[in-house]
Amino acid sequence: MRHTLAVLVENNPGVLARVAGLFSRRGFNIESLAVGRTENPAVSRMTIMVEADDRVLEQVIKQLRKLIEVLKVQDVTKEEHVDRELALMKVNAEPAKRAEIIQIVEIFRAHIVDIGRKTMIVEVTGDEGKVNALENALRPFGLKELVRTGKVAMLRGTRDMTTNGKEVEE
Repeated sequence: MRHTLAVLVENNPGVLARVAGLFSRRGFNIESLAVGRTENPAVSRMTIMVEADDRVLEQVIKQLRKLIEVLKVQDVTKEEHVDRELALMKVNAEPAKRAEIIQIVEIFRAHIVDIGRKTMIVEVTGDEGKVNALENALRPFGLKELVRTGKVAMLRGTRDMTTNGKEVEE
């Protein structure tokens, strides 16, 4: 099963390497990893996508929690949450095909962020399914380059992650 982990860590050099190393030592491939600072500049949040069964994932979470700089780990997969990723796609766009590409981009509520003589760069934000669908729709034109950020996720409603290890209810 694919899991989405939200991990709060101290914003220190080397933390990312230690967390990634833990997955590597266990033989897990991180499918997606997004890292950035939070509302607290001393804390970063990692959103990690990993394929693992529940038993193995439980062991990984326990190992993560043993790392000194890890403040909180939560598997948000089965929780109500919102997730998004950003992708940039450079597509072949000869002038005769541009209207068709623009129409597809509009259907997906994506944006054209650059136009060259023979290419366009399209920006899309959405869940994994939306990004995949736009990629598949643009592929017949000739997808020259694709860059994806990886998933970020946040719990719905008033529940959130805090650095003191407790959920905050408002």
